[in-house]
Amino acid sequence: MLNLILQFLLSVFRTRQALILENAALRHQIDVLQRNSGRPNLRWRDRAFWDVLCSIWPDWRKSLYIVQPDTVVRWHRRGFRFYWRWKSRYRWPGRPKVSREVRDLIRQMSMANPLWGSPHIHGELLKLGIEISQASVSKYMVKPDRPSSQSWRTFLVNHARETISIDFFTVPTASFRVIYVFLILDNARRKILHFNVTESPTAIWTGQQIVEAFPWDTAPRFLIRDRDGKYGNEFNRRVAALGIEQVLTSPHSPWQNPYVERLIGSIRRECLDHMIILNERHLRRVLREYLDYYHRSRTHMGLDKDCPETRAVEPSSMGPVQSEPVLGGLHHRYTRRAA
Repeated sequence: MLNLILQFLLSVFRTRQALILENAALRHQIDVLQRNSGRPNLRWRDRAFWDVLCSIWPDWRKSLYIVQPDTVVRWHRRGFRFYWRWKSRYRWPGRPKVSREVRDLIRQMSMANPLWGSPHIHGELLKLGIEISQASVSKYMVKPDRPSSQSWRTFLVNHARETISIDFFTVPTASFRVIYVFLILDNARRKILHFNVTESPTAIWTGQQIVEAFPWDTAPRFLIRDRDGKYGNEFNRRVAALGIEQVLTSPHSPWQNPYVERLIGSIRRECLDHMIILNERHLRRVLREYLDYYHRSRTHMGLDKDCPETRAVEPSSMGPVQSEPVLGGLHHRYTRRAA
């Protein structure tokens, strides 16, 4: 009875705002209890209610019965973290994003130009009207795993006019003997400067072929070859005497000598794979006929569909097209001749 009288007296002196807040707190707890038959299951709206209430009403603990006050404090701290996460969210664009096209262009430039650094690539992009920072260029360019070096393709293009390629390939005969064919190719015009065949290639024989192919002062500057044992000391001595610098390909890397490898493949596919060679004399005759067709008639993609020995365009006014069989009809040479 005394307790009720004290509560009544205290309620008289309470402000209207405190009574409203206490009433709202009690009503909310009644709603929660009516909503759940067992343990109260609080939703995020319930937590938000008490979070706001404890921040504006100092006596909120006296009217709280369904949970502990520490639970509400924990809710408040969690809400504070959510608030500052929202307030600190990303709202300004900051540094503009680099488009995919520009990123691909940077990677392409860095791979195609291994000697270029980020300042050089950055300068090229500025000249192309692409506004980007040098730091972004450095971020997206492809970093080489080893010191910068030009590619084999770049080397061959830059030195094609003063570079030759040499190589051997084998041809089996009808009697199961093996004949070696030695080729010297001019990389600039894909022209075969010299060839010869033998059953037993030696360093002396191979060196003699180089001397015969380049008399006087006609020797090129570079010679590309593999590391075959047939190129011995005598071969190296004769090549050095001609003032030729040898460029050796890596072991088991025929792709580093592509022009002569492609030539050997063409000779096999277009000629030797369709014939049975009898002996050295027969092989020389077949190769001479094919190489005549190869130089004067066969077009090459690497020469913009021209021949190693430039072939003039024959207009229709020169007459009808006539064909001439080569290698017994394995290939044909087409020309225009007056009727």
